[in-house]
Amino acid sequence: MTTALTTRDPWTMVPSLGNLDAYIRAVQDIPMLQADEEHTLAQRLREAGDVQAAGKLVLSHLRLVVSISRQYVGYGLPQGDLIQEGNVGLMKAVKRFDPTQGVRLVSYAMHWIKAEIHEYILKNWRMVKVATTKAQRKLFFNLRSLKHQYKNDADDAHVSRMGFSESEIHRVAQELSVRPEDVIEMEIRMAGGDVALEAPADDDYEGPVAPSAYLSDDAHEPSRVIEAHHRDWLASDGITHALSQLDERSRRVVEERWLKVNDNGSGGMTLHDLAAVYGVSAERIRQIEVAAMKKMRKALTDEATA
Repeated sequence: MTTALTTRDPWTMVPSLGNLDAYIRAVQDIPMLQADEEHTLAQRLREAGDVQAAGKLVLSHLRLVVSISRQYVGYGLPQGDLIQEGNVGLMKAVKRFDPTQGVRLVSYAMHWIKAEIHEYILKNWRMVKVATTKAQRKLFFNLRSLKHQYKNDADDAHVSRMGFSESEIHRVAQELSVRPEDVIEMEIRMAGGDVALEAPADDDYEGPVAPSAYLSDDAHEPSRVIEAHHRDWLASDGITHALSQLDERSRRVVEERWLKVNDNGSGGMTLHDLAAVYGVSAERIRQIEVAAMKKMRKALTDEATA
């Protein structure tokens, strides 16, 4: 049976613009295609570049874009814009659709529609991007829904600084195949907001101090804060981690030579002192020290870039 969609010029059925509710009602009235009709139109587009066939395929799936766009209204962006971006994804899907694969267009198009909407949200949700890597994107679009699904573990007494139990963080990380550290970082990013660099030019403004008033303070300069944090880590956990990579003799050589101070305030044991302890030459102790320091530097570098 031939539907009205295949007998009419599809472009005459494009809903009027300007009113979102009217648009949504109109696309719901556009009939869906039967499987054989869809296959025929897709073949015409693929083999002959039939624009009219492409139009019919797009129009019959506009309701799918509307349905998917509703899943993202919670991000504070206009649904009309979400629909518009989703329609772009739908057109890309129609262009690439291969009817010989035995898959309906509705299943194939969902990926393209969501991809365009995701990209639009990431570009416009904040002035500063909150998700750039694959793991961050996955967390951005799933973290809030997962948080609503999970209940706090009443028996978990150890709670992270965000107020969520450690068990929840690990459950989210395991379900999305990301690191727990990524979950914590994304939660912090999403909890923040954009802040104007300059305060409003208003004499009566009594809001918070704008960043421009304190960014010149070296104590808050981002690179200095990072450097200070790195120095603190090297002086404590970093050294401990690096030493743990050494064998017992190498570790003692480094500790006696660089990490201990005698009662008189001078340095630790000399090369000759350690040579006497291990019954080897001072040159051999120096070689052990050089190799140990090289191994420690590599361990610190690997840990910092992990």
